[in-house]
Amino acid sequence: MKAFVFPGQGSQKVGMGAALAEASAFAREVFEEVDDALSQKLFALMRDGPEADLTLTENGQPAIMANAIATLRALEKDFGVTVADIADAVAGHSLGEYTALCAAGSFDLATTARLLKLRGKAMQSAVPVGEGAMAALLGADIEKATALAEAAAEGDVCEIANDNDPGQVVLSGHVAAIERAIARAKEHGIKRGIKLPVSAPFHCSLMEPAAETMAQALRDTPPGNPIIPIYANVTAGKVTSGEEESELLVDQVTGRVRWRESVLTMRADGVESFFELGGKVLSPMIGRIDKEADAKSLVTMEDLEAFAKSL
Repeated sequence: MKAFVFPGQGSQKVGMGAALAEASAFAREVFEEVDDALSQKLFALMRDGPEADLTLTENGQPAIMANAIATLRALEKDFGVTVADIADAVAGHSLGEYTALCAAGSFDLATTARLLKLRGKAMQSAVPVGEGAMAALLGADIEKATALAEAAAEGDVCEIANDNDPGQVVLSGHVAAIERAIARAKEHGIKRGIKLPVSAPFHCSLMEPAAETMAQALRDTPPGNPIIPIYANVTAGKVTSGEEESELLVDQVTGRVRWRESVLTMRADGVESFFELGGKVLSPMIGRIDKEADAKSLVTMEDLEAFAKSL
């Protein structure tokens, strides 16, 4: 069994999608569709920068999605490899869950772009700048990270945002609590904590205003049933209902991204090969989660051609 997986925030960089757009008219169409949907020259920002504008959450989220879907569209149209024919499941990390739903037919491209633009704005505005922070804990398993978060909270919010792989957990919450967690990491047997260059404390209870915004948006534009199962971030379980997925997308704004558990669940369900479209972030994580899993990144036209020939 095969799964297509889609990256989340942090995988954006200036120049993304440029080579793909030059090589594939179908990829260019994706970028044009997204630009039209957002009434914004997003692809020009992706291609040329400036990086500070691309990194803004409201731009980074739809840009990462557009790059991944352009990669998928090239695979389907240039090389005749479709999601329905090849993949047995899809999953995505944080915003990548929206990309996965687009790939599985639950959302059309324009709707996905608009939802992610809104999600980015809502998450950015949920907490005043300077009040929230996030930190990556290196050499931390979930038990050590949980103990550290509880000890560092001291009445503030300090929660696990991402359970990425066996050696990396991300905390999110109030600045003071995150700084305490970084300072005390070694006391809890964790190699070190690194404050992340993010503009808001994602995937924690401080994001509740953004969750309310997305709940209304998803009531207005609910996802349809995916053509293949999706594994949801907040449960790490298989979902085949658009109605259920809509509720989980709301929970995801404040909830933990259970990526490590999602990969383990997919493995237990028989997935042997994982293909990350449009990024090189998730495939190394998957390799650390399960060394027996086959995980590859599909980014360039050469990658897509080699993949198509291997089938």
